[in-house]
Amino acid sequence: MTMKELAQMAGVSTAAVSRYLNGGSLSQEKRERIRAVIAQTGYQPDVVAQMLRTRSTDHVGLIVPKLDSDAVTRVTAGATAVLAKEGYLCLFADVHNDPDRELAYLTLFQKRMVAGIIMMATVMTPRHEELLRSASVPIVVTGQQFHQVPCIYHDDVGAATELTRLVLRKGRKKPAFIGVTEQDVAVGLNRRRGVQAAMQEFGMDPDTLPVEHSSFEISGGKAAMERLLAHHPDLDAVICATDRIAFGAMEVLRQEGRRIPEDVSIVGMDDNWACEHISPHLTTAHFYYKASGETAAQLLVEMMRNKNQPGPVHQTMLGYTIRERASV
Repeated sequence: MTMKELAQMAGVSTAAVSRYLNGGSLSQEKRERIRAVIAQTGYQPDVVAQMLRTRSTDHVGLIVPKLDSDAVTRVTAGATAVLAKEGYLCLFADVHNDPDRELAYLTLFQKRMVAGIIMMATVMTPRHEELLRSASVPIVVTGQQFHQVPCIYHDDVGAATELTRLVLRKGRKKPAFIGVTEQDVAVGLNRRRGVQAAMQEFGMDPDTLPVEHSSFEISGGKAAMERLLAHHPDLDAVICATDRIAFGAMEVLRQEGRRIPEDVSIVGMDDNWACEHISPHLTTAHFYYKASGETAAQLLVEMMRNKNQPGPVHQTMLGYTIRERASV
């Protein structure tokens, strides 16, 4: 059924139907007649056509690096709860840690006229910078600090520094770090810098820190731990950029007969739900991912409401809490 047919059945103009569907002013009599016909016929408006006419939508795009990540789950839970209360529906894009797919979805979502975008970012390339700068809809980035872009990010340096201090206070002398690509500034570069800052505080040469890079998977942590042990068999502490990496590293240490924490202390970051279900329980840094999703969504809603009134570029850093458990 078309809007014109609905209008004929209700005995009103198509303009009246349009005002009814879009919350415009209308007499109570016409409103009741239109409502009765919609209830009788089950009429559903053509949302795409409505978007094309009004150039507006109640959809928000969420671009995430990987849906099976505990951190991503918490960010999206926070964001979708806020957006649902504000009447927005969410379209998810899982880019599988592929920057090219991230760029493709940034372009696609703008062409499909979403009202705004939340992006859990990993890397910033010149193309990312160009797309973010020229975006036709409001965009909020979470997890990274990108200059000139509204961001909600975490104190990655501070968390890594405090975790490393904790390990070194236990008397460890030969720490190592398993990170990720340093194109990911937050997780790769900043968390490594935090480890080195703590080493310097304890009178160690930060340039002597053994570093191996991993994927974000448990298998990556296993492979990186194997490489570390091959080149640094005397290491007595491992700081891992994520908990999943730490889970893989712990498995290799056990296979090699290294006791945790008697022989080797190990820590992760993110406070994955499994940290309290492995043995020994993993010491980690809890980042407030759900709060970051909520804060990003609140900021995006404000930006969408004031789209034609440019305001300040908000950049908010959230804190962390160290969860000290049995692995140190």
